[in-house]
Amino acid sequence: MKVEIDSFSGHKIYPSRGRLFVRGDSKVSILRDIMLGPLLTGRYSIPPLRLYVNLKPSTPPSPPKPATQIFRFAKPKHESMFKQRKNPRVIAWTQVYRRQHRKGVADQVQKKKSRKTVKSQRGYAGMSLTDLAAKKAESPAARLEARQAAINKAKLEKKATATKDGKPKGTRPAGQASAPKVSKQQMKNTSGKGGR
Repeated sequence: MKVEIDSFSGHKIYPSRGRLFVRGDSKVSILRDIMLGPLLTGRYSIPPLRLYVNLKPSTPPSPPKPATQIFRFAKPKHESMFKQRKNPRVIAWTQVYRRQHRKGVADQVQKKKSRKTVKSQRGYAGMSLTDLAAKKAESPAARLEARQAAINKAKLEKKATATKDGKPKGTRPAGQASAPKVSKQQMKNTSGKGGR
């Protein structure tokens, strides 16, 4: 089964469908419906064909010259647009326009070609990649011991700074009582200015 391509829209034309337009250097214009029957060789019979011949009626129509062009159209609308000299690149439903503006199949192919992200490991929070790998390989028991050692060290440092001053921090002399805490808003209200 031979499938033709529409000269204007680029759509498929299946056998026994569509129209054929033969244009030769301003002498013969043959327009026929493919559905009405094949082009007869020899004499043309009038009923199945529509002929527009710009020759003298006495001379029989000659076969098309090599300079003729054959155009195929799927529908009369496509033929009409072609004869109006419309540009198929501007008309949205033609295949040329759709290919040019990447509609349909081109979009699906592009979606498949998406890039894959490449993951790379790097250090963060001031630690290099080797330090991170060593910490990751460390056993949970060793990690717990190191944590306890760090906590004990911090406690000892805190005690050492408290004893340097001579008195432990956070304690008041016995004679001084702590004053009640007052917020800034309460202090404004008790300043004696009053209302308006």
